[in-house]
Amino acid sequence: MATSYEKKFAEFLRMCDEAKSGNLDVVMIHHPQVLGDNYVEMVESLNRLADAGLSLTIIPRAERDK
Repeated sequence: MATSYEKKFAEFLRMCDEAKSGNLDVVMIHHPQVLGDNYVEMVESLNRLADAGLSLTIIPRAERDK
């Protein structure tokens, strides 16, 4: 699971790495779907955020299309 997850969500993992290396504590995403297509993928993404000591912000729906 880890290999396919890592390939599929490489951009999300890159964002997490950049936030962590840049001494940031929040990752901001536009759509919740960035976290995964199913429960297992979403939990893995949330665990990786927690492991990195990062918080998550999701842009509200009303703000996404502006």
